[in-house]
Amino acid sequence: MAAMSGSSKNDALYISLLGLAENFRVSNPPNIRLCIHCLQSIFNINPPPLIVSRTHLQLGNILLAHTKNKELATRHLEQALPPSEEVDSVRFESASELATVYEKDFRFEEAKPVLQKAIEVSQQSAYWHCRLIFQLAQIYAIQRDHTSACHYLQVGADFAGSAHSEYTRLLFILSKGMLLLIAKKTTEVHETLSAAGQLIETYNGTPLQKDSLKVFFFVLQVCHYLMAGQQIYAIQRDHTSACHYLQVGADFAGSAHSEYTRLLFILSKGMLLLIAKKTTEVHETLSAAGQLIETYNGTPLQKDSLKVFFFVLQVCHYLMAGQVKTVKPVLKNLQQIIQTITQLHTDEEPVPANELDLFQWLPIEHMCILVYLVTVMHSMQAGHMDKAQKYTDKALMQIEKLKMLDSHPLLSAFQLMLLEHIIMCRLIMGNKTLAIQEIFQACSVCQQQPRLFTTHGAQIHTLLGLYAMSMNCMEAAELQFITAIKSSQGTELEMFVNLNLAIVYLRTNRFPEFMTIMDKVDPEKCQSCPQSLQASAFYVRGLQTFFQARYNEAKRYLRETLKMANSEDLNRLTSCSLVLLGHIFLSLGNNAEALNMVTPAMQLAGKISDVHVQLWASSLLKDLYGLCGDTANEQEGYRMHNTFTQSLLKDLLQSSQLPEHGLIHWTEGPCPFHLNTTPPANNVM
Repeated sequence: MAAMSGSSKNDALYISLLGLAENFRVSNPPNIRLCIHCLQSIFNINPPPLIVSRTHLQLGNILLAHTKNKELATRHLEQALPPSEEVDSVRFESASELATVYEKDFRFEEAKPVLQKAIEVSQQSAYWHCRLIFQLAQIYAIQRDHTSACHYLQVGADFAGSAHSEYTRLLFILSKGMLLLIAKKTTEVHETLSAAGQLIETYNGTPLQKDSLKVFFFVLQVCHYLMAGQQIYAIQRDHTSACHYLQVGADFAGSAHSEYTRLLFILSKGMLLLIAKKTTEVHETLSAAGQLIETYNGTPLQKDSLKVFFFVLQVCHYLMAGQVKTVKPVLKNLQQIIQTITQLHTDEEPVPANELDLFQWLPIEHMCILVYLVTVMHSMQAGHMDKAQKYTDKALMQIEKLKMLDSHPLLSAFQLMLLEHIIMCRLIMGNKTLAIQEIFQACSVCQQQPRLFTTHGAQIHTLLGLYAMSMNCMEAAELQFITAIKSSQGTELEMFVNLNLAIVYLRTNRFPEFMTIMDKVDPEKCQSCPQSLQASAFYVRGLQTFFQARYNEAKRYLRETLKMANSEDLNRLTSCSLVLLGHIFLSLGNNAEALNMVTPAMQLAGKISDVHVQLWASSLLKDLYGLCGDTANEQEGYRMHNTFTQSLLKDLLQSSQLPEHGLIHWTEGPCPFHLNTTPPANNVM
């Protein structure tokens, strides 16, 4: 009787202390110190083991939620695990909470045995058994041990099936499908999702459960189609199969009433067709997408982001065709849309009703950089070097800020493409010192993301060839161009490189070598090339016939160049053609016509800051004015020519003394990073 009285007294004390602790916890404001004090007092009444475990669990949870004393909280959770094999929800909750703490501290090898032991004894508690299995699978997934994670998810699915819980079984199956997707096991993903789809269709649970399973399933399906398209393209360059998967995804999104995601698939297909240079199909796809976007009734942010995607593809389509003038209104629309997005849209945008509409093409910050990039591409082709430099600097600064938060591979790709364009600007403007340092910087970006050198190695060797040309290192330029051609995979880049290689051969009087590649730069045989490359091919033929003193033929080629260049505002080609025509007329003794050509060439070259054309034009002008007896203008021509010569010679000497200059001799193997001893340029980073 006395014993019972003591037990009843302890029970009453326990309930009172527990009630006080809860009262202090929920009071306003909470008094966590007194709450913890009440719970700790429970140990003084010698409670049974189960209550000891429960109290340690409560203390651990409160310390984790309301204090920074993680070490003490962990000790309480460790003590909460019952010493005996008692099966109780306290044991399972303690194991789950302790494993969560270990996981957050990256103590995975300590978390796994805690969960495994709890799983072994939890089969009579279906909820905890399944929850613990999910948790253990998650830890294996974090460690990228997808095989073990999938094994436990299958164990969970089998258990849920035996426990007659079809909903939980499907959650396990879909989770397994998600991991297989991450592991890129395409065949197994397809099998798992096909089976899950059939089971979901026949599922007879509550409407909310069925709909939530469908959302999970649809999200995995969309990711599967997207990844299938991207993976096949990236690994095999099988554009046909990639486009097939993207069309399947578009059809699926349409059947799921997600017009937004359907448009993402269609635009992604357009992007691949653009890469595959299927011009007719690109035009058809973008035309259809444009009409659908105009009638799209989703959120303003979704519509604007789709417009950005659409306009970027349109700009790239025109630029790839060399249509620099035609693209201007589209580029203006793109710039206006991105301003609208950055100024008006916030994180408080309404959440779409259809879960499939939650996909995001690009974060807004990445969209801004992409718009900067295509603006730089346009400025470079149009000869607006100052504008190209301005937007490159803005974009690179934005990339550096974002990289501090999240070093996404896409940022490195953007950075590399911006560097490629600004390097060409530097070379045109006569700044070889910065150009070679930035080429080295481009190599460093590729070192951080090795895959980039696979896709951009040819471009880097092309830039080294252009740099070597500007330094009059013609042998090195030839080797760099040949290296670039080997890895250019038959693209327009190969045509561009061959055109520059042809100029190297012409400048070094190596006509036999020129004849070996003449067919590759024949303007009559590159009708499918972008207009800028066709115009360049006519220019190279004009240069060839000029060197051979076939002046009438040279004039015919150069007039073709001028006609094409003027129609699309290809200002650098225009200035080069005018000055070469001026040189031809000077050689023919037609000084007045020569002056009519060289004067506008000089003005245009000054407008685009092309120092090399200005040097050439000023040399011709001083000679022409001398022949005309115009002493004042002749002296001005001498002064300008001397200024450009001294500036270029100073830069050439400075650049040749840089250790990075040695890159012009690198044609195979990894980049020789040991050459670099100079810090990156301040106005680039």
